[in-house]
Amino acid sequence: MKKIIHRAESRGAADHGWLRSKHTFSFANYYNPERMGFGKLRVLNDDIIDAATGFDTHSHDNMEIISVPIRGELRHRDSIGNTYVIRENEVQVMSAGTGVSHSEYNNSDSLAANFLQIWILPKLKNIEPRYEQRKFDPEQRHNRFLTVVAPDNDGDSIWINQDVWFSLGDFDSGNNGNYSLHKNGNGLYIFVISGQIRIDSETLNDRDAIGITDVDSVTFETLQSSQLLMIEIPM
Repeated sequence: MKKIIHRAESRGAADHGWLRSKHTFSFANYYNPERMGFGKLRVLNDDIIDAATGFDTHSHDNMEIISVPIRGELRHRDSIGNTYVIRENEVQVMSAGTGVSHSEYNNSDSLAANFLQIWILPKLKNIEPRYEQRKFDPEQRHNRFLTVVAPDNDGDSIWINQDVWFSLGDFDSGNNGNYSLHKNGNGLYIFVISGQIRIDSETLNDRDAIGITDVDSVTFETLQSSQLLMIEIPM
């Protein structure tokens, strides 16, 4: 097992007034040559957006963009005709492909919204842009992992243009959990949304992360009730 630890306090930070963001990897004005990504995982931003504000219309191409709401609601609008509100327990995937413009606004006039914005380098370039969001039952991830994003388009998760699997799990304190990788050679990036876990003698707390390679499976112990995001990613 090879591993790299990214502590919450080591992340880059940006405060734009209406937006407060923590950057796990180099992004915008935060640049760290040792934090350029983990395999095909390029961006993991922890964003807090003030009420009635948001990201004005802007463009992307050849990037897989995933949004995971933690608290609150986002209003999405894009150039391929989609207008939706994304809420807690939902996941959004936008394959930018040949190019798409979109905006993301806090849907509340009174409450801040918190979500994870994640960018994945695509498997195939210049595909037709597409958008999908889906609601997942949180009971299905109680003390186990629920796959929410996958490359196999099996109907149970959201399809993505890369050999990557996103899984969410909510584990009670005192559990011993396990994650088995789907594809040989992939790495695993574990982001602790909340709680405290122990992996291979490393203790991880809220918003800490660990990148692991050269393994087929990973076991962990929950020292507190924990919400985990697992990103299995080509290296």
